[in-house]
Amino acid sequence: MSRFRKDPDPRFWRLNRSIEFDWRLAPYDIDQSQAHARALRDLGVLDDEELGRIETGLERVRARMGEHGFEFEEADEDIHMAVERLLGEEIGPLAGKLHTGRSRNDQVATDVAMVVQAHSLRAIELAGAAMERLLELAKRHRDWPMPGYTHLQRAQPVYLGHHLLAYFWMLARDVLRFQFALDSASVMPLGSGALAGVNWEFDREAVAEDLGFEHVSHNSIDGASNRDFVLDYLAAASTCAMHLSRLGSELVIWSSSEFGFCELDESFSSGSSIMPQKKNPDSAELLRAKSPRVAADYAALLGTMHALPLTYGKDMQEDKEPLFDAIDTIEGCLDATGGMLAGIEFDRERLEAASGDEMLAATEVADLLVRCGVPFREAHGVVGGLVRTAVEQGKSLSELTPEELGAASEHLGDAYYEVLRRSSWLESKRIAGGTSSSALEKQLAEAEATLAAVKARALEERG
Repeated sequence: MSRFRKDPDPRFWRLNRSIEFDWRLAPYDIDQSQAHARALRDLGVLDDEELGRIETGLERVRARMGEHGFEFEEADEDIHMAVERLLGEEIGPLAGKLHTGRSRNDQVATDVAMVVQAHSLRAIELAGAAMERLLELAKRHRDWPMPGYTHLQRAQPVYLGHHLLAYFWMLARDVLRFQFALDSASVMPLGSGALAGVNWEFDREAVAEDLGFEHVSHNSIDGASNRDFVLDYLAAASTCAMHLSRLGSELVIWSSSEFGFCELDESFSSGSSIMPQKKNPDSAELLRAKSPRVAADYAALLGTMHALPLTYGKDMQEDKEPLFDAIDTIEGCLDATGGMLAGIEFDRERLEAASGDEMLAATEVADLLVRCGVPFREAHGVVGGLVRTAVEQGKSLSELTPEELGAASEHLGDAYYEVLRRSSWLESKRIAGGTSSSALEKQLAEAEATLAAVKARALEERG
């Protein structure tokens, strides 16, 4: 007997059916089902023999679903019903006992939380690998001068190692965000039932430990309706993808003929279908393009959950497609970034030539005046006038005469020409976090310690 006398309209069935995308929950659903079966055995709902048959049957279901050519049936609405059907084929009516004490509402919430835990950890590992490549590059290029930019205009000189470490610290923050998502997903919803809890007092803490959760949900309504952990993952992935897009954009610019600062390995480049001379940085371009896709996944689920009444609505079925899409996209981008960085080559001569533009020393001259007691705003105006004079006369700053300097400020003398030496510009930034050699060495040591902590935490989580 059923509540309904009519079969679902095919148009509704197509809209309602989620097996096309939630099949990816299968390994988590099977693991959860085995843990739930053990809890039912402890309650006396199953005996040892029945538990053994269910666990063995679920392993056979896992194997069947992994076989080449396996297909779900048209009647399989979602992965939970498909697993139950397949288990029934393996062990008969006993399969029907497995759903005792749980609802698909808390079942799917638990599966998805397990997905977020697994892939948050994977993102941490991939980010750590990219951080390791960046740190290696920073060490090798710790003393290579290059121009730093604002508004994509040459601004102040820095060392290439210092510039590369900026991306290291971005990824270090991404690791913290993915760790937050992992921790957020470490609260087990199973036991919440449809919304009010269940009538079977199985040991939720024991099941949580069995499945690798740190805690159990405090409130059954919140447990069944919570998708914050998915949003936390999507937010972390969105920010990480944005960081990678900035790196990708700079690599595209730097590898252009106009800049010529770097060259990507051929294995991460492509050619043109019509222009045989082309070597395009497609991998870096795709890092730019993938970022808004992940952000859209985040916005999609945020919109789905917005103003949704408690506890469960079928709207929440829409949590999986953006999650799986973001997982595939950010993991692919992080993995490609590590490979791209492993084979990149920088052109020291082009970088040094670009960083030798004396106009990059304008701030150094202004600071020289400040040391002589000139207010910075006044000093800024004086140096701006010197730059204008040099540009109008087609000179470099060092080609301005002592007379021209004296006309601009009584404080400008021989020290002016000393300040214009490139080594002076770079080594004057000795403040913590600055680009000078001494500050950079400290930063490299801090980066080493940070990377070691990321690796250790990933090993601990994987443990």
